[in-house]
Amino acid sequence: MSGNGHSSPAELRARLSHPIIDADGHWLEYGPVVTEQLRRIGGDRAAEGFRSIGKQVRAALSTSVAERRRRRLQQEAFWSSPEKNTRDRATGLLPRLLYERLDELGLDFAVLYPTAGLRVPRIADDETRRATCRAFNVLTADAFRDFADRITPAACIPVHTPEEAIEELEHCTRQLGFKVAMFGSLVARPVDAIAIADAEAARFVAWYDTLGLDSEYDYDPLWARCAELGVAPTFHTGARRQGLRLSPTNFTYNHIGHFAAAGHAVCKALFLGGVTRRFPALRFAFLEGGVGWGCMLYADLIGHWEKRNRRALEHTDPRSLDRDVLMGLVRTYGNEEVAAALRQRDGWPDPEAVHATGGLDDLDDYAACRIERREDLRDLFVPRFYFGCEADDPINAWAFDRRVNPCGARLNALFGSDIGHFDVPDMTDVLPEAYELVEHGLVTPEDFRDFTFANAVRLWGTGNPGFFRGTVVEKAAAAVLAQAPAVSCARPTTS
Repeated sequence: MSGNGHSSPAELRARLSHPIIDADGHWLEYGPVVTEQLRRIGGDRAAEGFRSIGKQVRAALSTSVAERRRRRLQQEAFWSSPEKNTRDRATGLLPRLLYERLDELGLDFAVLYPTAGLRVPRIADDETRRATCRAFNVLTADAFRDFADRITPAACIPVHTPEEAIEELEHCTRQLGFKVAMFGSLVARPVDAIAIADAEAARFVAWYDTLGLDSEYDYDPLWARCAELGVAPTFHTGARRQGLRLSPTNFTYNHIGHFAAAGHAVCKALFLGGVTRRFPALRFAFLEGGVGWGCMLYADLIGHWEKRNRRALEHTDPRSLDRDVLMGLVRTYGNEEVAAALRQRDGWPDPEAVHATGGLDDLDDYAACRIERREDLRDLFVPRFYFGCEADDPINAWAFDRRVNPCGARLNALFGSDIGHFDVPDMTDVLPEAYELVEHGLVTPEDFRDFTFANAVRLWGTGNPGFFRGTVVEKAAAAVLAQAPAVSCARPTTS
């Protein structure tokens, strides 16, 4: 037993009949060394691009609270990595140590994302971003090449344009051997209509491109290339420095929910933009925000569709109003002032309302999805989206509750350890904490198998059946994929 009364990860893993896949662990870059490695690989531009990532954090932490208030600079994270648990700290830094400790942690296979590198795809300068992503991906591939049977890292894919994303994706998959791709998202685009004299104020005048809806670029060629390459796009973007998360004094205020907010925006845009309709072979994952927001979004999309689909809009179409009935009710229950106003307007409360639709060609917000019944929405949403969940989040159980989720759905929750970060003070607690859902009767052992194993296999293996070939989970993963419904990887359908 561990010190907290749980079975140890190894003891727990020995009782389970299935492997454990960590869908979202993290490695820690040691800045001074990584910077110089990037300089050797990609030159000064790549090194300076990586250094620029941390400058914003260092500048904010060295600024007084009063000055942060004046400039609306957010309180950044401080003391954000494990320190007291020195072995865990070293485990995040040293891939070989993590590899040797996987059995101790109860993990059979781990998908690792960077830490500082999460922000590499969001570097603003085009040439610097591309150079830094390219060098960082080369460095990452080299660092983990010897551990491929139990660890696979994620490539960093910039998405400021579809062309740069496709170019880096092809290089990473064909030349460097990556199987997991972390796409940037929420690309800050300038608002051209507003002239901004103050450069610092410009950060408040931008809109964030969610890639699936209302973008100034067509990202369908990128999604098509992902389908052809067998890549499941994953997103690990935060929204901590935006909008309502700009407290100059409280990091927790800025941090709670920011991954969920970012994932919610992109997932909603991909769905309403019809991406899952046009590219049925693709699976998308949104990491570290939990699944609670996914359950809410799924239910909200159905609820709004039932009230806002094209046929349902007849209930709010001003032309549906019965003028005679309205006038009769006003005469009985209203007063002469209201009746006179209605007579003057020929019986309409607002004669312009019928034309006040914002100039839309199609009034159906779901037109790109081509939904005829609520089950269509379920089929376009549930199998396509996966939600990365941390082990100690009790809301993970919502994903599996068919009584609550519309159409009896079970959403695809993914177990992610988040090892390497401040919210995991002891790596050996992660798997036992996740298993508490079973011990407390919130999920079944079958649900836990999907959460910690089968869902990850389906995410990455559906489009790439060879994803787990040569790994320690190859046989078990093949069995899962053999039971999964067949999904065509042909060219995307057209609307």
